Amino acid sequence: MKIIGLIGGMSWESTAIYYELLNKRVNQVLGGFHSAKCILTSVDFAEIEKLQHKNDWESLTDLMVEASVQLENAGADLIILCTNTMHLCSEEMINSTSIPFLHIAKATSEAIVLKNLKKVALLGTKFTMEKDFYKNTLNDHRIEVMIPNAMDREIVHNIIYKELVLGIIRKESKNELIRIIKNLELDGAEGVILGCTELPLLIKQEDVNISTFDTTKIHAESAVDMALKNVQIKS
Repeated sequence: MKIIGLIGGMSWESTAIYYELLNKRVNQVLGGFHSAKCILTSVDFAEIEKLQHKNDWESLTDLMVEASVQLENAGADLIILCTNTMHLCSEEMINSTSIPFLHIAKATSEAIVLKNLKKVALLGTKFTMEKDFYKNTLNDHRIEVMIPNAMDREIVHNIIYKELVLGIIRKESKNELIRIIKNLELDGAEGVILGCTELPLLIKQEDVNISTFDTTKIHAESAVDMALKNVQIKS
């Protein structure tokens, strides 16, 4: 079994879910007492959030590269970044290490292709919704990406930063997200990407009519598939 390196803390709530999903998936596949081999380096999200809203992506990239190198030096065989937004730094992270980096948008796009969808909505932070790293990856698969209007993007962003990353779950916010998703469905969305690792804390498949893509779960399970590649499964 390969050792999965995790860069977490953005926020710690979603990182905890990654850890749970990794171990459950390994045990599901291998059975018995098996659990995931992993190494975690976790950042102080206060520093990250401040730099994000200062638009200082150079400093953010330096922090992510440092974390990537730490994981490789600690013995990780592959890296996953336990957040969507910070994948804006992924190119430099990939170039700074010699071990595989599993990109969350790539893993998600493969899940959407399996559903044979051609038009999906994207929810996340404003950075994720308004920049191109998801759009470019999905467009490579001829999948059209929709985002909410400016006012609704602000609502989603604030729910994430003012509530979910602080562990605050509000029914009113859930209803707002459901409204936004329904509007995107009316505009032709066949599915919705929960493109922030905290969003599945609030939105579940049963809450909406169209397919949801839980990027946390997709990413974690894809990492396990990579870690267990060529591992012999005993009957």
